[in-house]
Amino acid sequence: MSDRCAPLQHLPVMTFEQMLDRVRYDGVYPTRERAEEVVRLVLSGLGRQLTGEERVELAARLPREAARILTEQIPGTRPLTGWAFVKDLATRGGTPLATTRWDTGSVLATVAALAGPELLTRILRQLPSGYALLFGRAELTQAA
Repeated sequence: MSDRCAPLQHLPVMTFEQMLDRVRYDGVYPTRERAEEVVRLVLSGLGRQLTGEERVELAARLPREAARILTEQIPGTRPLTGWAFVKDLATRGGTPLATTRWDTGSVLATVAALAGPELLTRILRQLPSGYALLFGRAELTQAA
């Protein structure tokens, strides 16, 4: 049997508490509870955007609680650009756009580190424009 057909094992490199601590530190949040609110909001939103193998592979690399938040979401029928994603999260979270942009980057930088460069590249290929910066990467475009 090829590795591609083998079921993915859940092998996160950090616990959910460690993930919250990292997001709290990177996002300069006053409490772990605030960091958890932000993680739940952003991972839920990402779960509504990701589909296919990338979604499954990312979930396998996240701590169990984070993977559950991501995979409990039903992917939307209309993909959102990066900016529309932030606006949607701002509406759902009841926070200003600038705050939500900061929150999104704080969480997705940690997600990017857990995903690794190869999976993150595949995730960014799947998503509409505007997500690379949210994950802490430059968004490269081809010249017309």
